[in-house]
Amino acid sequence: MTSTQDPPAGDAPPSYPAHWEADIVLRDGGTARIRPLTPDDAGRLVAFYTEVSDRSKYFRFFAPYPRLSDRDVRRFTHHDYVNRVGLAVLVRDEIIATVRFDRIDGTGRPAEDGTDAEVAFLVQDAHQGRGVASALLEHIAAVARERGIRRFIAEVLPDNRKMGKVFTDAGYTQHRSFADGVMHFELDLEPTEQSLAVMRSREHRAEAQSVQRLLAPGSVAVIGAGRGPGGVGRSVLRNLLGSGFTGRVQAVNRNADSDELDGVPLRRSLAELPDPVDLAVIAVPADQVPAVVAECGAHGVLGLVVVTAGYAETGVTGRARQRDLVRQARAAGMRVIGPNAFGLLNTDPAVRLNASLSPQLPARGPLGVFSQSGAIGAALLEAAQRRGLGLSSFASAGNRADVSGNDLLQYWEEDEATRVVLLYLESFGNPRKFSRIARRIAADKPIVVIKGGRHTGSVPAGHAAAVTRIDDSTVDTLFQQAGVVRVDTITELYDTADLLAHQPLPAGDRIAIVGNSDSLGLLTHDAALSAGLRPLPPVDLTTSATPEDFTAGLTAAVDRPDSDVVVAVVIPPIGVAELPRFPGSGLLEADRPGAGGPGLDPVAEALATAATRAAAAGKPMLLIHLALPELGRPGLPAYPRPERAVRALAHAVRHSAWRRANTDTGRIPELDGVAEAPARRQVATALSSASEVRLDETASAELLAHYGIRVLCARPAADEQSAVTAAAELGYPVALKATAPGLRHRPDLGSVRLDLANETELRRAHRETTALLGPDARLVVQPMAARGVDTTVSATVDPAVGAILSFGLAGAASELLGDLAHRLVPATDRDVAGLVREIKAAPLLFGWRGAEPVDTDALEELLLRVSQLVDDLPEVAALTLEPVVVAPHGLAVLGASVRLAHLPARTDLGPRALGQ
Repeated sequence: MTSTQDPPAGDAPPSYPAHWEADIVLRDGGTARIRPLTPDDAGRLVAFYTEVSDRSKYFRFFAPYPRLSDRDVRRFTHHDYVNRVGLAVLVRDEIIATVRFDRIDGTGRPAEDGTDAEVAFLVQDAHQGRGVASALLEHIAAVARERGIRRFIAEVLPDNRKMGKVFTDAGYTQHRSFADGVMHFELDLEPTEQSLAVMRSREHRAEAQSVQRLLAPGSVAVIGAGRGPGGVGRSVLRNLLGSGFTGRVQAVNRNADSDELDGVPLRRSLAELPDPVDLAVIAVPADQVPAVVAECGAHGVLGLVVVTAGYAETGVTGRARQRDLVRQARAAGMRVIGPNAFGLLNTDPAVRLNASLSPQLPARGPLGVFSQSGAIGAALLEAAQRRGLGLSSFASAGNRADVSGNDLLQYWEEDEATRVVLLYLESFGNPRKFSRIARRIAADKPIVVIKGGRHTGSVPAGHAAAVTRIDDSTVDTLFQQAGVVRVDTITELYDTADLLAHQPLPAGDRIAIVGNSDSLGLLTHDAALSAGLRPLPPVDLTTSATPEDFTAGLTAAVDRPDSDVVVAVVIPPIGVAELPRFPGSGLLEADRPGAGGPGLDPVAEALATAATRAAAAGKPMLLIHLALPELGRPGLPAYPRPERAVRALAHAVRHSAWRRANTDTGRIPELDGVAEAPARRQVATALSSASEVRLDETASAELLAHYGIRVLCARPAADEQSAVTAAAELGYPVALKATAPGLRHRPDLGSVRLDLANETELRRAHRETTALLGPDARLVVQPMAARGVDTTVSATVDPAVGAILSFGLAGAASELLGDLAHRLVPATDRDVAGLVREIKAAPLLFGWRGAEPVDTDALEELLLRVSQLVDDLPEVAALTLEPVVVAPHGLAVLGASVRLAHLPARTDLGPRALGQ
């Protein structure tokens, strides 16, 4: 039970911690707001308490406590936000739950220097079971850690099983005991793998449920449906009715002059409608939206689709209007698609929802589609319709002020009808969360993405993601590590989706090509080679091939132990007077009367038989055809050009390889020789008087040494004598290097002299280098490292996704050709092994042309140490080791630079909260 100590009388109001405010999604998909309690909440707190049952009050205070006294109200609403903190959960500006902690010492007494705190919760009975207390625990724990509290103490009556379960299931390291009829809990607030897993599991279920409520409403109201045939609201209403929506449809227009529109109830306001409303589609002018949203909140609407434009895409005023829209909707427990949205579709026969501007509901199929752009969303729907590809559900979120692609991913992970996820993205609201969710989903369901702004890096004006602009190379890193398939066009998107949705993933990259056109087979073979695949020599059945020839050739290809994929190449058989077309199954159509020839029906049967055999063998099969019309719906994925087929196939091969590797994502090993505490002290000291500092070589080497990374010693050599003295201390042979900006690592400018064996050679080299580069070259003497391959290791911080670890060969390979590989930090042992092998110049490390292989084990360990350093020390904004000479045995770091800065936290460990 929480301490009843009163706040000091007359104390000055403390600074309100606005950063503790957060919107959250609850277990049932509704939203609420968490914020600190303030003195202004006195009335709300009294009203809240009157709605709590006597039983819940007893569980909170261990005694009958029918009402709050004035003293109680003051105690629970006045806090210093350091030693006494109270948070409240609000829906529609009414408190539904509270939590409070009081700092104590080891004896349980109030203490300003204690690291323990007593904590107690109270949840209104009507809202118990919605996950309110578990969300509050996450947030109050984060607040406590920020204030230096390391442990919560809580006492719970045995009959209060719900609260006991909240503590037990939280995943924190805890100790439980029972004494004097009370359960005593002690919770260590340091996040654990289990507590993070619990938090993310709850987040997943809640966000998935919030989308489920939008996609499967029992009733929909279109607000702003006019009588004019061309209006947006009227169009949405007609699309809803035309789709055969299985729920109730109603309409609202404040100027309504009748009780019916298109056969559905029409009223002037939501309050006048005869039935409750789950989903409201808002199509009124922007200045009328706030009043409509307020009415929706009061009427108990669960979610909104705002097709109205005039928000952030219009400028500063519109952006403020958009923030107010989201804040108003979330405070009322509603989620928002939009504004400026194209809408929602759900092809489930039990729902048949078309709450969008699309005139047609797509066919039922395995593809879940999300688009941030209405125009691209319309194009995606049209392309799917034209190709006969079915969708499970679709969302076009417009300005994406609330519901995002991350939310849809959470839903599609659970949706059995969705087998492949397609995304058109222009910005990221939370890239780290996207990466985490996508990696989990891609292990089971492929995710195929088009990312707009590849070269410009721009974010559309309407998106609530201005702070998350990230370089395209970083996007590639994020996608690659998460197993996301990236494509460039809508055509490529559906080419790839067709294959992934209807064929097994290939076990490898060996391609068997069989068909009745030698030329088409050769073009396919060449395209496969260019895509990095391994095609087998094409088997030409000749243009006179019979259906029996196709059956035999394709069967042999499927049965080959050295084939992973079968590609059939087909041209019309000789003697077909009229070009056949593809039927709805995606195979070739049967003879039609008057076709004037043998037709393709027998060939179609041969292809179908081979496809069935290939599927049974776990091998994908696809068709490349020429001089045949485009396909309708898919059965056997078919492509009119080899390049399109091979591009889709290459995506499938790489995704399959990623999935096999992802079964073991690797581990982050324990490294010897790591001293985090002194490293943190060094960083704190360096940044004590500056917001940003670049460490000199000595300080950089000192920081790296704390993580077991030794930088080869370099001594200043301003003149010949200091160079000779340094070499005598270090031992010959030595190197003489210039370290001035613009000269570092530039042997082409004469800035490096190697293998200086004695004093004479060193003096001569010093004179020549000084004459060539001038007195400001900043020469240093360094011991010679063993011969090997010069590489570069670096880490930089992207504000959106955190630290990125990079590796490549030093010099032109990385600087001129961009031959670098990247991974997000923290990197596992599998990640660093991939880094070393991913660059194009990797053969130089593994004995190219008979050279001795270098010590890649030592290199991988170095990469892991750099990863741990930048993960432990978020102030390390940039770190570069160059060159790192990797020898056949061991390696040497010859140069290091480190830049420190006060940067925002880049962890993903905070409590669940919706983005802004």
